Amino acid sequence: MLEIQNLSVDYHGVHALRDVSIAVPDHGVAAVIGANGAGKSTLLRTLAGQTRQGGGSIKLDGEEIGTLRPHERLERGIVLCPEGRRLFPDMSVYDNIRIGAYRMRDARKYRQRLEFIYSIFPRIVERRRQIASSLSGGEQQMVAIARALISEPRILMLDEPTLGLAPKLILEVAKLVRTINAEGITVVMVEQNARLALKVSDYGFVLETGSLTLQGTSQELLSSQDVLSAYLGA
Repeated sequence: MLEIQNLSVDYHGVHALRDVSIAVPDHGVAAVIGANGAGKSTLLRTLAGQTRQGGGSIKLDGEEIGTLRPHERLERGIVLCPEGRRLFPDMSVYDNIRIGAYRMRDARKYRQRLEFIYSIFPRIVERRRQIASSLSGGEQQMVAIARALISEPRILMLDEPTLGLAPKLILEVAKLVRTINAEGITVVMVEQNARLALKVSDYGFVLETGSLTLQGTSQELLSSQDVLSAYLGA
């Protein structure tokens, strides 16, 4: 289980996160929702070790990991698929995916992971030799997720996976989250589309200006009047 207790992050004296405490059970899908600037992406970057925490603790199975460097957290299976895809545009699709396995030394395991990814993303197989910049936005998002998956995540963190995608592709990403989770991978997703995030997840957490204001099962949050009025347009 991933446990976050009283997590705080400051940017030049501004509280990006303030005493945030959440627990993400193994093998579930957790959604983090909130307005722009609420601290959602900061939370994921802090869990990945890319942003330094100012206080609190981050534990995985009871072990404190908040002091570990990003590559040490990656070795423990905490993997971030960042907002904006961040592919290498002049490299092939295959090479972009292979970068995600840069720490993998077992060639057999690498081939198995690649076959697994190709089974989930048949479109990537067709385009694996193409330059990444030639792909559509939806295809680039699939490559970004595939790059994260090849590193064998235990906890896959998706930051705004549907940002800028057409409605049809948004539904594809939603199905993909469930497919990934069915493989036993815990998914934590930050998503501006609150309704989609809560429909595809098991648990939900609401951030407002760096503080956790609501949490519960996704069904509970979908029926919450506060969530309905603030994030679901009701």
